[in-house]
Amino acid sequence: MIEPVSPQYGGGALADVLPSVAGALSVPGESNLLGLPDASRYAVLLFDGLGWNLLKRYAEAAPYLSSLAARSLTAGVPSTTAVSLTSLGTGLPPGAHGIVGYTSIVPETGALLNALQWDAPVDPRRWQPHGTVFDRVAAAGVATRNVSKVRFEKSGLTAAAFRGTAHRGADTVEDRLDATRFASREGQSSLVYVYDSQLDYIGHQQGCDSWQWQKELTAADTFAQQVRSALPRDAVLLVTADHGMIDVAPEHRVDLDAEPALTDGVSLIGGESRFRHLYCVPGAEADVLAAYQHRLGDQALVLSRAEAVDRGWFGATVEDRVSPRLGDVIVATLGPVALVASRRYPQEAGLIGLHGSLTADEMEIPLLVDAGY
Repeated sequence: MIEPVSPQYGGGALADVLPSVAGALSVPGESNLLGLPDASRYAVLLFDGLGWNLLKRYAEAAPYLSSLAARSLTAGVPSTTAVSLTSLGTGLPPGAHGIVGYTSIVPETGALLNALQWDAPVDPRRWQPHGTVFDRVAAAGVATRNVSKVRFEKSGLTAAAFRGTAHRGADTVEDRLDATRFASREGQSSLVYVYDSQLDYIGHQQGCDSWQWQKELTAADTFAQQVRSALPRDAVLLVTADHGMIDVAPEHRVDLDAEPALTDGVSLIGGESRFRHLYCVPGAEADVLAAYQHRLGDQALVLSRAEAVDRGWFGATVEDRVSPRLGDVIVATLGPVALVASRRYPQEAGLIGLHGSLTADEMEIPLLVDAGY
């Protein structure tokens, strides 16, 4: 069995990035755990889907990014965008901030919340009640800006993860560079967060080992250089990611909707194909656990909620309000396999590049530093 990568909360995880930036910006009470260079201006550029192993594998396609001072961090669990962006913004593991998957149950209603689309009537400030790092940085007088797509300004995920920032809507490369150039010069001190989603999109559609993905990596490399050029010379640029990715061939997809043994006793299927939250009919948990362990063998870790919590996947503690959002049974695939549900989620069943689980390809992400001078 492939060994899972444990999230390094508090010592080398994505959740440690912004608290460390705040420390490097001399925000009172913040600790620079990652030893980032002190500066009065920072930009954090996040490429969705830029795994550490992918960047190393295709280094020739990204000469600028590959030239930077680098170390690897881990994503949280599951290694997926909504969870990671909330950990980035709050500095907290998912057991505290409460966004625990691409989709997860709303315990009060039994509905399924898609945390990217925020498609259930849930108040994001109640779902994720903790203050953000951006709140604390802004309160210290640092000009704090979030440069991403226009449509994200009103999203529930933005409210949960990035409140405390002023949103700068920018849908084109030129708009993002203009917004970054302006925002990085505001005030006596500044923090600009810039988000780019194209690597993830191409990886899902074409595969992360495709020529199309490598071409997009070259475009990302150029964009990162342009962001650096848009910043004041004394600003520090950090480049990181929310997760990596692997390709899964169609013949390695297990269709839960086609195997009654894998839906017996399951009332709701959450998460995504590499990391499933299975919500069970009361009393069926043990049978569901056994069925998945028998079907998947050493291709997956199939754990009860309590076992996954005990492993520290979601942080040192899981808050009481968060625990019921986790699956009764949690399935983290480690082999090259995907648990699709073709009837329930037909769009997801056709994706090639995937993420969410605890393999090194999915969990390990880069932290790249360009300190300017």
